[in-house]
Amino acid sequence: MFRGDIKSKEDVKSLAKELNVKFIRLQFTDFFGVLKNVSITVEQLDKALDGELMFDGSSIEGFVRIEESDMYLKPDPSTFVIFPWKSNKDGNVARLMCDVYNPDGTPFKGCPRCNLQRILKRASDQGYSMQVGPEAEFFLFQTDEEGKPTTITHDKAGYFDLTPVDRGENARRDIMLALEEMGFEVEASHHEVAPGQHEIDFKYSDALDMADKTVTFKFVVRTLVQQEGLHATFMPKPIYGIPGSGMHLNQSLLKNGENAFFDPAAPNQLSDIALYYIGGLMKHAKAITAVTSPNVNSYKRLVSGFEAPVYVAWSAHNRSPLIRIPAKRGPSTRIELRSPDPSCNPYLAFAVSLAAGLDGIKNKINPPGPCDRNIYEMDDRERKKLGIEILPNSLEKALNELEADEVIQEALGEHIYRRFLEAKRIEWERYNMQVHPWELQEYLTKF
Repeated sequence: MFRGDIKSKEDVKSLAKELNVKFIRLQFTDFFGVLKNVSITVEQLDKALDGELMFDGSSIEGFVRIEESDMYLKPDPSTFVIFPWKSNKDGNVARLMCDVYNPDGTPFKGCPRCNLQRILKRASDQGYSMQVGPEAEFFLFQTDEEGKPTTITHDKAGYFDLTPVDRGENARRDIMLALEEMGFEVEASHHEVAPGQHEIDFKYSDALDMADKTVTFKFVVRTLVQQEGLHATFMPKPIYGIPGSGMHLNQSLLKNGENAFFDPAAPNQLSDIALYYIGGLMKHAKAITAVTSPNVNSYKRLVSGFEAPVYVAWSAHNRSPLIRIPAKRGPSTRIELRSPDPSCNPYLAFAVSLAAGLDGIKNKINPPGPCDRNIYEMDDRERKKLGIEILPNSLEKALNELEADEVIQEALGEHIYRRFLEAKRIEWERYNMQVHPWELQEYLTKF
């Protein structure tokens, strides 16, 4: 259940009593985007809302060392919603998204949510507010007799199919109803290209609100489909030979309540601000990729031939470039960044996208002309002639790009950048040392 008028601690306490809330999940993410949770009873709500709930930050990936482990959770009252299920007969379960604070009362620099607010404040100081609308894709797989996930899809349907081939339609309906009950405005839901693959699109909202909703969305999806005996995964490429899952980010800026990307007198009706924003995204696209495609598996999706946006170009007319301009204009004018995948941390993904766009605006970075041809059908010579570059094709190369880009480093902040880079370098090294099934299949009997 959702109430849009919650603004204060007193509002939260009053509503919790009115709606018979027994348990509250205090939620935040590590810098990987993995949702963390501290559950409290309603009797502890006062203490939590006053920011007095302490936890061990050294136990969270990338936070702090053991000798500086005390951290505090500061709930945001406006994020209070009731989950559309009950933990037991005793009462309802609610969630509050939290910022992580140091013992001295300052925001923790390793908190992804605090970091996004820092970049949003920079935009606000320039008169802008960021709006984001994600298009999140995911797979539904069957589970085995022990309840463990398989990679066996629950259907053989394709793009926009209906029942009986789309057996996930009921699951998507339940997900949408649950999300709407929680105050999420869902624009569309449909079966995607691959068997077992689905997409749910959100109406754009303020970036911080949408980041909160995105991490909660993944939690709700997993919980609800588990009740149907299915497993939901936001892994970018779980199956070889079929398209992977993306999370396209529709982005726009508001200024004085108006869409700053719209100019009815300009070509394509895109303002100079919109073009500079595109220019900034393109300039920093390779470094951004380390954050928006953050794991080894992400680069199994970012390959040509599966509708993946690997080419650094933009267009208002085709879907092969990195950045697409959807047809709607006026208040709906926006750019669609197509490279992110749903394994990314939305707080960090939004922060680096906004920082890149603001850099484009600040330095008036004009993008090259739009590419309205199908880039997938071009050869290397044609792409080179048009100046079309390619995104990194491995996590290692993306991290190298991040190390060379001070704007994106600053968008993460020193703490998150250093810890993120260290953890991802380790991930890449572990991957390289593993013996993979493909190698056994290819070499075991050959040599």
